[in-house]
Amino acid sequence: MVETRMLETAPGMVFDVSVEGKDDDTLVLMLHGFGVSRFFWNAQVQAVGEAGYFAIAPNQRGYAAGARPEPADLSSYHVDRLTNDAFDIVAAVGHGDRRFHLVGHDWGASLAWQIADRYPERLASLTILSRPHPLAFARALAMADGEQRRRSGHHRTFLEPDAGPNILADNANWLRTRLTRNGVPAVAIEAHLSVIGNPRAMEAALAWYRARGVRHAPVGPTGVPTLFIWGDQDDTVGRAAAEGTAEFIAAPYQFEILPGVGHYAADQVPERVSALLLAHLKRSPA
Repeated sequence: MVETRMLETAPGMVFDVSVEGKDDDTLVLMLHGFGVSRFFWNAQVQAVGEAGYFAIAPNQRGYAAGARPEPADLSSYHVDRLTNDAFDIVAAVGHGDRRFHLVGHDWGASLAWQIADRYPERLASLTILSRPHPLAFARALAMADGEQRRRSGHHRTFLEPDAGPNILADNANWLRTRLTRNGVPAVAIEAHLSVIGNPRAMEAALAWYRARGVRHAPVGPTGVPTLFIWGDQDDTVGRAAAEGTAEFIAAPYQFEILPGVGHYAADQVPERVSALLLAHLKRSPA
């Protein structure tokens, strides 16, 4: 049964984490993206833990009330801080320098690509939902048709000073509408809003974008066995960026297209995502 643990990684940094499985089993770390929370991975944490792994999914920096530096201090939300948090959480659950499996969605996937690029020796496998390889994404953003630029227009909007109040206005109507349009069930929307549906959490989540700006940190081809899951109704990632990811994986690679599925596949089709993830973990032992 999925439980919640509070993990202190440093003074003033306490993460609430969903956990399933035995602590000594191979670790599977799951990183959520913008507008959702650790609850995005509920079904996967349970399925992976029950399959004999140690599954953990934290509310990340700024989302976790106990790990929320002042959002105005953008240096506290630099991508290096965010990727370091992942390793601090791994250490806090007793896995030190052991290899682990990494799973990421949206912003969590951006961090996962970075981790795989910088520390491939630490990863047994990489599973990505929605977010293409950064090199494929950059190429799609530069295409003359402008499709990916339009899909990614919210990145610039999130840099505006009034982005937080606008997202939360009218009972978080913007976020509720977007999640609903992407097939996220109502009960899951309420769970995510219990984490991010308040001004301080939203400003901290937006600080991730403001600290990075519109440019992604450069990475090279990925040398970790990779599963990339993309829904063909994803409103933020077009086909060119998704299909182009294959060119930048220098390791065993599986690209899985989910017909009729939007940006939040783990919420929309949890059983399908869990099945794909478990098969990938089995192919890539730590």
